[in-house]
Amino acid sequence: MSDVAVSVLSDTACRLGEGPAYDAHTDTLFWFDILERKLLELPLSGGKAQVHDLPVMASALARVDETRQLLVTETGLQLRDRASGALEMLAEVEADRPDMRSNDARPHPAGALWFGTMGKTSQEQAGAIYWFFKGEVRRLFSHITIPNSICFSPDGAIGYFADTRENRLYRVACDPETGLPVDDPVLTVEGNEMPGGIDGSVIDAEGTLWNARWGGGRLDAWTARGELIRSIPLPARQATCPVFIGLNADRLAVTSAFQGMDEAAREADPDAGKTFVLDLPVKGRFDPPVLL
Repeated sequence: MSDVAVSVLSDTACRLGEGPAYDAHTDTLFWFDILERKLLELPLSGGKAQVHDLPVMASALARVDETRQLLVTETGLQLRDRASGALEMLAEVEADRPDMRSNDARPHPAGALWFGTMGKTSQEQAGAIYWFFKGEVRRLFSHITIPNSICFSPDGAIGYFADTRENRLYRVACDPETGLPVDDPVLTVEGNEMPGGIDGSVIDAEGTLWNARWGGGRLDAWTARGELIRSIPLPARQATCPVFIGLNADRLAVTSAFQGMDEAAREADPDAGKTFVLDLPVKGRFDPPVLL
């Protein structure tokens, strides 16, 4: 049993809460309800939570500078003006595919961005993982159904990703200066021996990978070599993605979803879709700004 206390950070229930990102400059947590086309914003030092309506599905966010954010959306990478909320297309990606949307993403320590696409109905092997750096976009991995768990070792020499449908976590050697893979991916965790699927992940300053277990209702901690360290139960079965929060990156927040639940399932899982904070001191780290 875990002795970690878990409490509700935001009681706004999202159909598909995803993509949490923390801005230490303003002590603000951002996350998305992908299917409802909403961006949520919560100042952790106090202040009113905001829900921003979006014209497209978006799934992830990265800081660019004090006035701009980079949003990963169903039509590509878009710049968001923080003051007005206005969006500007930076790089179209699969914009001609209305059956596709974006999913998981995370900045590499060098300032590159890895981001995934997938079918809106989770079509088999329809998705991919892309790399963006200084204006250039490349496709890294294809034939992925649900791209997730994009994260990197603190030195940028190792990248991780998963296909939640396949329920496998992979690691791949990367160029620390660019975030590009330099070898073939290697299977690190075979997740089919446990309930649920491998969803979003972050890696702390010590190299521990923290993974939200969709359908498993917990947060798992793994070593870089795929050894399970501990599991922390969460109040929602469909946990989606963790993020380090706090000015010292010493706490964890986790998003969740009620996607696909009928009335009976939601009654049995009343906190589904809410966002949680764990009373668990961690040595986290912040994602760098993305370099345009």
